[in-house]
Amino acid sequence: LSLTDLISSGAGLNDGQWHSVSLSAKWSHVSVVVDGDIAIHPLVAVLMDSGETYYFGYCPHNSSDSGCSRPLAGFQGCLRLITIGDKAVDPLSVQQGALGSFGDLQIDSCGITDRCLPSYCEHGGECSQSWETFSCDCRGTGYTGETCHSSVYERSCEAHKYQGNPSGLYYVDADGSGPLGPFLVYCNMTDAAWTVMQHGGPVAVTVRGAPRGVPRSAASFAYAAGTGQLRAAVGLAEHCEQRLALRCGTAQPPDSPDGTPLSWWVGRTNETHTYWRGSLPDAQKCTCGFQGNCVDSQYYCNCDADRNEWTSDTIVLSHKEHLPVTQIVMTDTGRPHSEAAYTLGPLLCRGDESFWNSASFNTETSYLHFPTFRGELTADVCFFFKTTVSSGVFVENLGITDFIRIELRAPTEVTFSFDVGNGPCEVTVQSPTPFNDNRWHKVKAERNVKGASLQVDQLPPKIQPAPADGHVRLQLNSQLFIGGTANRQKGFLGCIRSLQLNGVALDLEERATVTPGVEPGCAGHCSSYGYLCRNGGRCREKHKGITCDCAFSAYDGPFCSNEISAYFETGSSMTYNFQEYYTLSENSSSLASSLHRDVTLTREMITLSFRTTRTPSLLLYVSYFYEEYLSVFLANNGSLQIRYKLDQHQDPDAFNFDFKNMADGHLHQVKINREEGVVVVEVNQSTRKQVILSSGTEFNAVKSLILGKFL
Repeated sequence: LSLTDLISSGAGLNDGQWHSVSLSAKWSHVSVVVDGDIAIHPLVAVLMDSGETYYFGYCPHNSSDSGCSRPLAGFQGCLRLITIGDKAVDPLSVQQGALGSFGDLQIDSCGITDRCLPSYCEHGGECSQSWETFSCDCRGTGYTGETCHSSVYERSCEAHKYQGNPSGLYYVDADGSGPLGPFLVYCNMTDAAWTVMQHGGPVAVTVRGAPRGVPRSAASFAYAAGTGQLRAAVGLAEHCEQRLALRCGTAQPPDSPDGTPLSWWVGRTNETHTYWRGSLPDAQKCTCGFQGNCVDSQYYCNCDADRNEWTSDTIVLSHKEHLPVTQIVMTDTGRPHSEAAYTLGPLLCRGDESFWNSASFNTETSYLHFPTFRGELTADVCFFFKTTVSSGVFVENLGITDFIRIELRAPTEVTFSFDVGNGPCEVTVQSPTPFNDNRWHKVKAERNVKGASLQVDQLPPKIQPAPADGHVRLQLNSQLFIGGTANRQKGFLGCIRSLQLNGVALDLEERATVTPGVEPGCAGHCSSYGYLCRNGGRCREKHKGITCDCAFSAYDGPFCSNEISAYFETGSSMTYNFQEYYTLSENSSSLASSLHRDVTLTREMITLSFRTTRTPSLLLYVSYFYEEYLSVFLANNGSLQIRYKLDQHQDPDAFNFDFKNMADGHLHQVKINREEGVVVVEVNQSTRKQVILSSGTEFNAVKSLILGKFL
């Protein structure tokens, strides 16, 4: 709002919402207040007269008032609760001709459609509107899309792992686009993906003797995630556990003489549990009881031995329907000298049942059916597929005239089609490479009152806006068909995995076990995720996912991406002795055997990284049974030197690579690639040099390998 460009106040006033405006002009200043935002401009003291005529909205064309000009277009919108001075203006009096005049407007009604009431913005998105439409501000919500419907976070640590992400803190959204919000967890990426959910309770609790039956300790444990979020995360997991470390000195028996429990804990659903010694209510064993190494073989827990000394127990609770622990209460039998201390660890959950839940469709007439999909105003469908055929329907649900369908229409086309009463609409994503390559591809389709979108893998999403003021409700009444259609035509051949509708995962495997032509599960994940195995790691198939075999790599970790390193002190080294050549068996599976099966080596590729300030230093020495060898070392001046002796009857080839002083305490990488008599050396992924050997072209029978030695 401005007054002759001198004073302004307010912002974002064209959002379709009601705003309050107050203008006050006094002899020394003018003030404007818009929605509580005040702006004041001083004036030279002057006597002001506002006159007898006020114009609202626009100056009429026949106005003879010289003070009424039209520098801007007329106001489009609604005005209400107009007051001049202390007197309210009654618009009905203007309409009846008793006060003023009007033209081309509605009185006693507002023609603006309130498009933000009710608000279609989800998950806390803020709604604003223009004359024609509304929009949602999703900033800070953790969701995206036209109505802030789709979560920007993965559902689990398992999903983060198969994005190639390392261990670390991540947000997860266990119900996807459902009502529960994201929360922060630590993902520990091992061969399995572990979700670590810390509690905010005491780190350690000490418990001392008290009168019989009197609670001597009651500790509560709150979690950053809410109850619903914890329930969703635990429900997704294949396995959950929580460890209780207990140290005790003259600890009390678990129950009183009459059998009344003296200690208990409370789980996620506020139910009280009296079992301690094990993972299940009927196990009644601590870790030492399962392993058979308790201090007293008569008991399944060390603390039950009731010795006059400090002992310890580890209790693993893994009945996931009861987890996490929210409270621990301990009482005593009245012995004054009993004492104990315990520490409750974080809630640990492994895997994601929904991420690998899959079904294989073996005939074109086979399909799975589920109850009708309820997505009247917002419907999102997310899944993975892989196939070798050129077309087929993934998902279909019908109404009387409305429908929703997602299909592979051609080898390079995925189409999302639907009708909500405005006529059929289609959104198609085209790929430069075929989708029927027997690799997993991710599809995410969404329809809401603003339009529809479709994204496949990392290809740019396609968006189809909804018609203005058209039908918005999707009315479906048939069963939901997966992998086929109601008329058994255009069925899909291949695998569908991790199917979610509005954040709810469907159990494809359970339904597939009782459906002819469909099998639960789907083999073959290395073709899609094998690229995650780095540095020479080999992809191995698992029923759910893959594992990376790092046996032939100088790296370890879930994806063979963690360097294996060692620190060498003065005079120390590491030697690998391989088996004698004549003792090797063709059936041996050892690394040594694999090297000896090809006893004649015409090529090798070596990569090593090092950091040192000492010279001379031996980095690598490989010896062979026929007095042949390869040595890589740093000379006195820190330069890299390599010696090859490929023939016992000839002198070795010696090469000095004077790139720089490599004993400068910085990390350096050396790659050596030999093809017969040609050797290429690369330092720090930049400097390269090629040399030609004269001592031969092949090694015979490796004997030993030495790493790291100060000469």
